[in-house]
This record gives sequence, structure tokens and C-alpha cells, in this order.
Amino acid sequence: MAALKEIKARIASVRSTLKITSAMKMVASAKLHRVQGQAQAAAEYERGLSQIAAALTAASGAKAASPLLLPHDKHGRAVVVAFSSDGSLCGSFNANAVKALAQQVERLRAEGFDRVTVIPVGEKIAQAAAEADYDTDGRFRTLVSNPACEGAAALADALMAEYAAGEADRVVLVYNHFRSMGRQTPVQEMFLPLPAGEERPGRVPEYICEPGVETLLAALLPQTLRARLHAVLLDSITAEQAARTVAMQTASDNAAELLDDLSLTYNKRRQQAITDELADITPAE
Repeated sequence: MAALKEIKARIASVRSTLKITSAMKMVASAKLHRVQGQAQAAAEYERGLSQIAAALTAASGAKAASPLLLPHDKHGRAVVVAFSSDGSLCGSFNANAVKALAQQVERLRAEGFDRVTVIPVGEKIAQAAAEADYDTDGRFRTLVSNPACEGAAALADALMAEYAAGEADRVVLVYNHFRSMGRQTPVQEMFLPLPAGEERPGRVPEYICEPGVETLLAALLPQTLRARLHAVLLDSITAEQAARTVAMQTASDNAAELLDDLSLTYNKRRQQAITDELADITPAE
């Protein structure tokens, strides 16, 4: 009977866990649908700004219009902005982000940068950066819990100011890109210097600029970078919620399967116990 009680207690525990994982899956799915729409809108807006900026920077004489376009000759300090989630239970999402961050830091050091500063956005990447003993700047680690445009713009402005002042010689973004429900790809991409638009022989951008290209770029490039950072933040959060939805669905499926196995084992043991009791009280012929 002791074994039956243990199995019954485990069935109750697994059933309770199944309720929790099912609820968490529903919450993550609802958050995913909400943030996915925001991420798509932000990405479309950023894409439009980038196309205009690329066309203008490809124009003759416009490549030197902004210090944000000019690469630095020195390799003094590099900045890596790394995105993760605040919580766990999202599969390999955070592990992939931490691995991509380590790869990027090693790559920058191999290129000869004297100092690499990590700006963590998310509690999990902040903890990992601290454990790895990276030089960190934790001012923006709470942006994941409040992904407003203002917070992303403040981070972009800080990065642009450091780059323009020569305090940072390169800025790289590390995050998980949402591709589908079951696929989130780690990405390492250049943020500063901003890649200039490629010249296309025989094609002139159909823009009439007033007051002029350089004046327009001075306002357009910072806005493009602010939009880019906000789009990346929302993209990372979308990937997080997708990963959490899949993880909780997998956990729920495993719990349901385990519950079936335990229920079958319990019924077999119970039937055997009843059979043994009947055998004890039935007189032998």
C-alpha cells in the first residue's frame, strides 16, 4: 500500500505541474501575439528609414555627412549590447544569447580591442556577464520589462554620443532573432559605425532633399538608429515569448505523458493489490 500512496502522491504532483505549465503556455502565447504585432510594425518602420538613409548615403559626397558613418582607425574600446530575457523557463533562449555574447567578446579581443564593455539588456544576460567578469554597464538592463520607445532611444543616444566622441570605436548588437515559433536564431550585427549605402551605377535615388542631403542625414541617421534598437529589442522579446511558448508546450506534453504512465502503473498496482487480498480471504479447496 505504501507504493500505491507514493504513486498517487506523484500523480497529484504531476497533475499540479501540468496545470502550471499549461497556464504559463497560454500566458506566453498571449504575450507573443501582442508583442509580435509591435515588432513587425517597428521593423517595417525601421526598414523604411534605413532604405531612405541608404539611398542618401550612397549619393556622391554624402558618405562623410555624419561621424556615425565613419569607421574608427583605432581599436581602443568596443561596446557589445546583449539582449536576453528577465526570467527563465524559455528553453535554450538565454543559453544561446550567452554563447553568442562570449563569441563576440572573444572576436573583438582577437581583433585587438583593448577594452570590451558589455551593456546587458535583460537580467539573465546581466547575470551571465557578471559571472564571466566582463566590464559591464548595467544602466539599461531593465528595458526588457518596459520595452518603450523612450528607453531604446535613450540607449541609442548614449551609444551614438560615445561613438561620436571617440569613447567607443565599435558597437555590436547580440540578440536572438525571431524566425518562427520553433526557430530563434542568435544574431551578432554591427550597430556603429552605421553601414553606408552602396552605390549603384546608373541609378540615382529619387529624392529631392531640402535643405540638403547632409542636413537631412544629420537628423535621419540618429532616428534610424533609435528605430533599429527598438526593433531589435522587440524582436528579442518576440523570440523569447516564442521560445517560452514552445518550452511550456513541450513540458505540458511530457507531463501529460508521464501522467498517463503513472495512472496506468497505479491501476495495475491497485488491481494486483485487490487480487492479492482476494487470494488471502478466499479459502483453499
